[in-house]
Amino acid sequence: MSEHIATMALLAKDIAEFVPHRAPMILIDRVIKHQQDSLITQVEITEQSAYFNAAINGVPNYVGIEYMAQSIAALAGVEAHLRNDKIRVGFLLGTRKLLMHQPLYQLGHKYQISVARLYQEESGLAVFDCQILADATVIASANVNVFQPQDTQAYIQESSV
Repeated sequence: MSEHIATMALLAKDIAEFVPHRAPMILIDRVIKHQQDSLITQVEITEQSAYFNAAINGVPNYVGIEYMAQSIAALAGVEAHLRNDKIRVGFLLGTRKLLMHQPLYQLGHKYQISVARLYQEESGLAVFDCQILADATVIASANVNVFQPQDTQAYIQESSV
């Protein structure tokens, strides 16, 4: 019972507590479900959504990659929260097997973003299976490669040399 209560408390938290982004660049709205190595988030498309384009009455489909990346960040943030650790920055390295089955995310619709860790090295390199669903139908999918260094500042300084 206490695990269920802890899960409900986790889901009630503001998404900003789990991602290293700040408004207006937080693109996902909330955590729907967390399990070990996986997370489901949600985004509802409104006229205030980042990247909303009135000419197409929605958000272009390429923004879905960022929905996936932020959902991965949210999973890392939830895991850090559960360990009483700090939220760390990660880097999107690339995607494989990217499929987008529609040209946009439509105004007024809600989408669920599912991310599941396939592989992770001690170094912080990881691969995730990601899907974006509308009413249980997969409308976008990809394997997303990310890197989350232990010390972000040291990594950035080392990379700039």
